[in-house]
Amino acid sequence: MVKVIQTEKAPAAIGPYSQAIQAGDFVYVSGQIPIDPASGEIVDGIANQTKQVLENLKAILAEAESDFSQVVKFTIYLSSMDHFAEVNEIYGSFLTEPYPARATVEVSRLPKDVLVEMDVVAYTK
Repeated sequence: MVKVIQTEKAPAAIGPYSQAIQAGDFVYVSGQIPIDPASGEIVDGIANQTKQVLENLKAILAEAESDFSQVVKFTIYLSSMDHFAEVNEIYGSFLTEPYPARATVEVSRLPKDVLVEMDVVAYTK
């Protein structure tokens, strides 16, 4: 069984995709970029962008009756690995052990030219 997860507390999808899909015991959250859902604007700076992305993910997970403690996989996309240490520090402040598996990659460009995007997979049981 597949269920669409949608919340007004995170930015609406900017294409033909869902904020998240629950499939069985897993929730697959689409890549989130640093759009403030209240204003619809992209926040400035890598620190603020990272926090906003994590808040957007948190809101979607909450709508799915989940949270970061149930995330099993994070993928972080950076416009530059020069931001790795700062993103890693902020990311770590949102999580507790045991930490999820993770991949962090530098990409040539992200939607709307943001500095960071993240997606997650959470186990709901």
